[in-house]
Amino acid sequence: MSRRARTIIVITLVALAIVAAYVAGRQTSPSATDPPSGPSVAATSSAANTDAILAQLFQQQRSNVQVQGSGTVSRLLADDNQGGRHQRFILRLASGQTLLVAHNIDVAPRLDGLAVGDTVAFFGEYVYTDQGGTIHWTHHDPGGSHVAGWLQWNGHRYQ
Repeated sequence: MSRRARTIIVITLVALAIVAAYVAGRQTSPSATDPPSGPSVAATSSAANTDAILAQLFQQQRSNVQVQGSGTVSRLLADDNQGGRHQRFILRLASGQTLLVAHNIDVAPRLDGLAVGDTVAFFGEYVYTDQGGTIHWTHHDPGGSHVAGWLQWNGHRYQ
């Protein structure tokens, strides 16, 4: 085989690898949203779009995806005091899907006074569960290796 033929084959293989990497990256569904630049979640993402993304994540049983959205508190749960302490509550989305929010209160402030019926916006990591999913990492990362999350309630952002 001539040197020119080998060069063409190598260039072709490199080009195919680049195209394959691009196509593989494009095939991942848009399942995460960027954090908003201002205090309003609604200004950057519609509830229907967010609910559709969360429904897709639930149906596909996917985890470890950064999401944002909002819901209505349907149930307050006891704190989880095993390991890092977490304030826990259930949010019901407009779609009807429920999410457990596990907010680390060793890292971020507690939402004192939170009540059933309150609306809470969130930016955190979705983890699949057969009951709808869990949102965690709703706070800054003291180690600086994870995307900072937050909860927004009653005009305040908790991170």
